[in-house]
Amino acid sequence: MCNPLDRETSPAVIDALFADQAARALALRRSTVAERRAKLGRLLDALMARREAFAAAFAKDLGKPAVEVDLTELLPVVDEIRHAQRHLKRWMRPHRAAPTLMTLGTSARIVYQPRGRCLIIGPWNYPVSTLVGPLVSALAAGNAVILKPSEFTPNVNAVIGQLVAEVFEPAEVAMVEGAVETSTHLLSLPFDHVFFTGSPAVGQVVMAAAAKHLTSVTLELGGKSPVVVDQSADLRHAAEHVMWGKFVNAGQTCVAPDHLYVHRSVMEAFVAQCRTVLAERFGSDDAAVAASPSLGRMIHARHAQRVGALVDEAVAQGARVLAGGAHDAEKRYVAPTLLAEVPDAARIAQEEIFGPVLPIAAFDALDEVIARINAAPKPLALYLWSRDGAAAEKQRTETSSGSFCVNLCVMQFAHGNLPFGGVNHSGIGNAHGVFGFKAFSHERAVLKGGPLSALKLLFPPYTEGKAKLSRMLLTMLRRL
Repeated sequence: MCNPLDRETSPAVIDALFADQAARALALRRSTVAERRAKLGRLLDALMARREAFAAAFAKDLGKPAVEVDLTELLPVVDEIRHAQRHLKRWMRPHRAAPTLMTLGTSARIVYQPRGRCLIIGPWNYPVSTLVGPLVSALAAGNAVILKPSEFTPNVNAVIGQLVAEVFEPAEVAMVEGAVETSTHLLSLPFDHVFFTGSPAVGQVVMAAAAKHLTSVTLELGGKSPVVVDQSADLRHAAEHVMWGKFVNAGQTCVAPDHLYVHRSVMEAFVAQCRTVLAERFGSDDAAVAASPSLGRMIHARHAQRVGALVDEAVAQGARVLAGGAHDAEKRYVAPTLLAEVPDAARIAQEEIFGPVLPIAAFDALDEVIARINAAPKPLALYLWSRDGAAAEKQRTETSSGSFCVNLCVMQFAHGNLPFGGVNHSGIGNAHGVFGFKAFSHERAVLKGGPLSALKLLFPPYTEGKAKLSRMLLTMLRRL
């Protein structure tokens, strides 16, 4: 495995890159649709040329199957690039704004201007899709960018670094590496926008640092995303999707199901379906599961130890293992695990799990589940399996989350025409498609006066006639 300290970027180099990007950012304000499309095309070609290199790097860093690399890392970015190329002309086009009564006689437009120098800080769990994906939006919007990947994926970073160096000049897009000290130094610089993906705790640090320069931020965070399976659900369909959404990338997914509420009347049948699906995908005994080439690994031994400890502590407090339960920190292995009867006081019920462990609780009435969801911080995602339209509408209107999915999970991340983001504790701002383009753009108001403007009728001196006119305008506006 590569040593991340071998590629630690010095503060002096970072400062030089930041300074060099100032002039380039100004020049990029004039970049055309054709120029931005061509840039995205070069990025796409370089990405696809490294498909095998990425597969090998992910195998080293995350033990990730090649199919999962294609499905969860490369496909989302390729789709993001093609989507941006197709729609960029419309996104960049100024939008006319109709005058209001107070501004009759003027013409107005909304123009999308690049923010300037942007910083994108990515996490370790999806080091391509969460770093290069936002880069696509930043390039579509016409910005200069510094990328900072996680130090925990050095092999993947090496491939991304080669890609960036091949496609871009450092004055336009550069990648720097390092740990906390590097991120701290980057955040001390007055970027025009910071896009961060990671935990809510670190998101608070990023937001506080950005506030010192009044830098705008997009924070893609996480949280404990609940799943509800009611008595009307197609249990096989639900089990297939929940077991995929939870255990893809070994559960290290920000929008993965974190905990599950199942109606008591179908609890036993649903658990049986989940066990069947797990056996079909990973094997029917502990040895087969541990040897499965379809199951990824924890990012490092410390994280595997943390997730394993959550399971052991919950069991010691009375939780019951329904499937899995095995773990080996040195091998970065945690078996796909289902737990029942987890006490509310257990750490696994309080912390975001971020691993292949799913607590399942029975419920009798949807109102009690909604109350529990609303008592917790707003999650990044909320999932419902149901064939009852009224139940779906009730859960949608009475809860708040970054996204809400019915009879599907995780795939909202791949929908280019939907905003992807959290709310409060789970994030600020949106990404993907036009929403990502807008995140990296300043929506600039452009107003032009004309000869027919009535404003001069109210210029000083304020005579009695002008006082009557202002009162008349207030009366008209009130009645409209």
